[in-house]
Amino acid sequence: QVQLVESGGGLVQPGGSLRLSCAASGSGFSINVMGWHRQAPGKQRELVAAITRGGVRNYAASVKGRFTISRDDAKNTVSLQMNSLKPEDTAVYYCNAGVGSSWYGGYWGQGTQVTVSS
Repeated sequence: QVQLVESGGGLVQPGGSLRLSCAASGSGFSINVMGWHRQAPGKQRELVAAITRGGVRNYAASVKGRFTISRDDAKNTVSLQMNSLKPEDTAVYYCNAGVGSSWYGGYWGQGTQVTVSS
């Protein structure tokens, strides 16, 4: 079983930056893909960014060039640096992890709120 704990959400003005972090814990697992998904009110959850153990990254078109995902396998952490934030980035952001090759892993964090507003 894998537990994921997020941190770093909050309120930021348009054009600002936030950094989300997620720490994975548990035993008997080898995570391949770690990523971030988000869900805005009234919308479906969507993939924001993900990264494999080998360093291959996948970004949603809406965040390319603004968000950067990184991971530290020694610490079992994944981070999302979010720059040039827009009001439409407002959502609950969920950390996600999986042992397979899918960008949508089977483990989820509890979510952290990101609000972009003036």
